[in-house]
Amino acid sequence: MNGVLNILKPEGMTSFDVVRKVRKITNIKKVGHTGTLDPLASGVLPICIGNATKIVNYIMNDFKEYKAILKLGVVTDTYDREGKILSQKDINLSKQEIINTIESFKGKINQVPPMFSALKVNGKKLYELARQGIEIERKSREVQIYSIDIISIDTPFVEFKVKCSKGTYIRSLCYDIGNKLKVGGTMWGLERLQTGIFHIDDAININSLNHSNVKDSIIAIDKALYCYENVFIDNKYSKLLLNGVTLTNKYIIRDIKNDILLKVYLDNRFIGLGMKTEKGFKIVKLLV
Repeated sequence: MNGVLNILKPEGMTSFDVVRKVRKITNIKKVGHTGTLDPLASGVLPICIGNATKIVNYIMNDFKEYKAILKLGVVTDTYDREGKILSQKDINLSKQEIINTIESFKGKINQVPPMFSALKVNGKKLYELARQGIEIERKSREVQIYSIDIISIDTPFVEFKVKCSKGTYIRSLCYDIGNKLKVGGTMWGLERLQTGIFHIDDAININSLNHSNVKDSIIAIDKALYCYENVFIDNKYSKLLLNGVTLTNKYIIRDIKNDILLKVYLDNRFIGLGMKTEKGFKIVKLLV
C-alpha cells in the first residue's frame, strides 16, 4: 500500500498518535505525517504510507490554511491556552484597531518561532529545552501570509482565517498581533483547514478509519503531487531511468522543459520525479 491519507486529526491527539494508529490499521511500518499539529489543534494532517513517505517534504512545502482563535490580553509561555500565564491586561481597543493591526501582517513577514516548538537547534528540539526552563535566542525567519480574513471579533476573542507559507507558526502570529496591539495575545484554538490539495471537507477522521475503508481512502502518490507537470517517456527506456541513468538522446528529451521537477510516467505508469538539465534527463526521486 503506497499513497497518502487525508486525515482529520481531532483535538487532544498528537500527530504521532495518528501515525501509530495508521500503522496498526495498515500493518505497515513506513508511515509518516506531513507537519506536526499540536494536541490542542485539530484538522488536516496528510499521512504518507509506504513509498509515499519519500514525498513528505514535497507536501510540507505547500501552503497551509488555518482557522484560529486569538485571545487578546493574555500571554502564556507556550503562546497557546495550555501554557503558564505570564501576563494579563484589560482590553480597551476598538474593532477597527484590531482589524487594522491584523491586516498589517499580510505579505512577507519575519517571524520568531516559539520556544515550545519541534524546531531543532544544535540537535535539540526547542520544546525539550523549554521544559527544562531554558530559553535560547531564536533567529527570525521570513514567512508569507497570503491572506487573513477576520471571521468575528468578540473581545477578547478574535476568530480569523489565515492562508500562509510553510514554516508559519500561528501561535507566533497570535503573539505578534497581541504584542503590536500592546495588550498581548495567545492562540486559544486552531484548526487546519487545508494543506495544498488536502482539504478538510475531504478528510476522514482518524477515529473513523478502519481496515475496511483505508484502501478506498488512499490517494495515489502522483495525485498528491498535483502541482507538478507530467512527462511521458516510452517504456523501452524504463531500465535506464529506473537505474538512475541520465538520458542524453536529444530526440527523446528535446520537448522536456529544463530545470523544473516533473512527474515521470513510463507510458502511463508513474515512477517518480525527474528533471532535465544541461547534462540530460534523469530521475531525481524514484517512487516505485
